[in-house]
Amino acid sequence: MKRNIYLKMKSLEEARDIFFKAFDLAGRLDTETIQASEALGRVTAGPVMAKVSSPGFHVAAMDGIAVNAADTFGARDDSPATLVIGQMARYINTGHVLPEGTNAVIMIEQVTEVTPDRVSIRQGAYPWQNVRKVGEDIVAKELLFPQNHYLGPYEIGALLGSGNYTVDVKVRPKVAIIPTGSELIHLSPDSLPLPRGKVIEYNSAIIAALVTENHGVPEVYPIVPDEYAAIKAAVAQALESDAHLIIINAGSSAGSEDHTASIISDLGEVMVHGVTIMPGKPTILGRAQGKPVVGNPGYPVSAVISFEQFIGPMLWAMQGQASPKRPQVTATMSRKVPSKLGVEEFLRVKLGRIGVRVVATPVGRGAGSITTLTHADGIVRIPALSEGIVENKEVKVELFRRPEDIENTVVVIGSHDMTLDVLANLLKSHPAAVSLSSSNVGSMGGLLAIKKGIAHLAGTHLLDPENGEYNISYLKRHLSGVGVKLVTLVYRDQGLIVAKGNPKGITSLTDLTRSDVSFTNRQAGSGTRVLLDFKLQAMDLDRALINGYDREEYTHMSVAVDVLSGRSDAGLGIAAAAKALDLDFIPVIQERYDLVIPAVFYDTPMIQAVLETITSPAFKSTVAQMGGYDPSPAGHLVMELD
Repeated sequence: MKRNIYLKMKSLEEARDIFFKAFDLAGRLDTETIQASEALGRVTAGPVMAKVSSPGFHVAAMDGIAVNAADTFGARDDSPATLVIGQMARYINTGHVLPEGTNAVIMIEQVTEVTPDRVSIRQGAYPWQNVRKVGEDIVAKELLFPQNHYLGPYEIGALLGSGNYTVDVKVRPKVAIIPTGSELIHLSPDSLPLPRGKVIEYNSAIIAALVTENHGVPEVYPIVPDEYAAIKAAVAQALESDAHLIIINAGSSAGSEDHTASIISDLGEVMVHGVTIMPGKPTILGRAQGKPVVGNPGYPVSAVISFEQFIGPMLWAMQGQASPKRPQVTATMSRKVPSKLGVEEFLRVKLGRIGVRVVATPVGRGAGSITTLTHADGIVRIPALSEGIVENKEVKVELFRRPEDIENTVVVIGSHDMTLDVLANLLKSHPAAVSLSSSNVGSMGGLLAIKKGIAHLAGTHLLDPENGEYNISYLKRHLSGVGVKLVTLVYRDQGLIVAKGNPKGITSLTDLTRSDVSFTNRQAGSGTRVLLDFKLQAMDLDRALINGYDREEYTHMSVAVDVLSGRSDAGLGIAAAAKALDLDFIPVIQERYDLVIPAVFYDTPMIQAVLETITSPAFKSTVAQMGGYDPSPAGHLVMELD
């Protein structure tokens, strides 16, 4: 089978320049006339002129009396003037038309009633005082908005106030989205469980939502299998439609069934195949029948990055607008991040303010993991000429969330536990409305994060093999002088996670040394890894005999998924993870999982919200239902360390 080669790799800037210059974007969209009241988010197709003035007559700007200013001259505190109501003065309310012969309004607070038909004033008025004159806001026939003006809520009011019942706007750009892949199926109530080898198609839903967010109109085509003729026919159909831009999702890489580049070339021209960005490298930029055609990568994160760098900006350019920029914040990298030289990387990070600094911690980098976007707070762009970011370096972060949300985020770094998800959910209903951002780097990684001052909390369950105690000796050894408090979150059951029905007949850690048993381990530095090594040594078991000892995962759920998928026969993890995936569990030990809290943060509203939540009945009852947990000691202060 023929494989594609990236012959036209371009930098992001080069690719965008080539793509955008290939089209007359400004004059691409037709004009339509719509009601002004429905024009929110639209762009004017031409200049908009005011039809009437606003106000259309002189009106009072205050409640009071309407007067001719000349009749009030000379009035002062020691010589007040008396005005006859109906002759020299008339009562008037805000917004009412000024009576003939008047040109000023004296506020009612400055008027003293002498008799029912006479009033006294102690200060004269000047012409047009407290009066909105004709055309003060809008003058008939003047330019209200130029062409290519974005219409927001305020503009709607100005349109109606100026007498424009309708307005000419550019049609929204239409985008044809063609999902491709023989393995794809649409999600429906009847599609689960998934047939073997099938994948839920959701890229088109993401792309369609992005099109809508960028004020375009998406049309998602039926899934097309990885067949050259079928994909070409779908693209040809889209080119003949009224779509202004065509997206072919997947098939843009170098595989034997990646037909997108050849199809675009057959129907038009490929201008760029491959962009030096990560994720998003396989992006194809082309044109056919005068229309932009984009080969959008199949991995979801790659598809999103590619869209945001090329398609979104092009949709805005068609509407005569610059694409919106995300707000940015300066943050400090929590750890060193290597990156590939020559490729601009879009690194997803979690954020939280730790003291005076906003700290950025990388999340997963996989292009196929949509959760690296849903869990992230923003993106750090690593330049192509950089080999990465050193620890403690200040970086600019493009935010997915509001800047103020970052200020109210508790950063948890350390060992993974499923109860942290329960905590994160319940904190959202706490009056403090705290967010929880967790990063799974193992117990030792959590202690190091506390020592470096880049976390509010660290989750830890480190077993001391000398005395069987959890965490205390490690805190004394690694955090002396930092000032921390150790608070219990839960007791939990650790053991072997095995397939449903335990087909390999695994009963203890001894079985891990069998040649027919494969194993998934936790990463070095995690409390679970420390526990395993301690048990292996105590039982005089050689870890070199364990098939998979070096196969590492960073969460208990990842270990459980390995077992569920058949990648491994067993893994050491918590009972709740086994129960969540309906797997069997062989208990090994009950351990204490604690939170390490720097004393400097302990009394802050955010940490107090955490402590209130973990001691609440809602937290304890939810955790108890998960199985394998004893949440009764949650919130117990184990020790304080200066």
